[in-house]
Amino acid sequence: MADPNEVYSLINQIYLILDDGDRRFLSRYSLTPARYYALVHLGDHPGLSLSDLSELLLCDKSNASRIIRGMEANHLVYREPHESDGRTVRLFLTETGLALREDVTAAHETYNRERLSGTAEIDEENLPDGLTELKNQLEANLDREAISSGTAY
Repeated sequence: MADPNEVYSLINQIYLILDDGDRRFLSRYSLTPARYYALVHLGDHPGLSLSDLSELLLCDKSNASRIIRGMEANHLVYREPHESDGRTVRLFLTETGLALREDVTAAHETYNRERLSGTAEIDEENLPDGLTELKNQLEANLDREAISSGTAY
């Protein structure tokens, strides 16, 4: 069996690289990962409450509220009062939000297919080697993107 600490460390490094890649990718659409996932969740579940959205985003209600206020300012989201609970509002995507969600989701799926293309051969026995290879591939992809965009670090 693989060393659990080694596997954890590799998964953690991969998460950080994936997150950095997502931030760079989503910035092309003037989105943060939190705003992108709010678009996804509100598209999947129109009429979510702010509390339900905060649970899906794994953040507190005040953070979700801040995210939604910004998205409202960008005309991506609107609020409607709940039909039976006067204290609750329901959240919906505007036409602009729906169109952006569709465009970004399709592009993000393509981006993920490209950056994760080297994972087909990973199985339980070669998990640490496969995760190392994936981490290296993802880092190289970020480096190529940084060079092509002039934002090398």
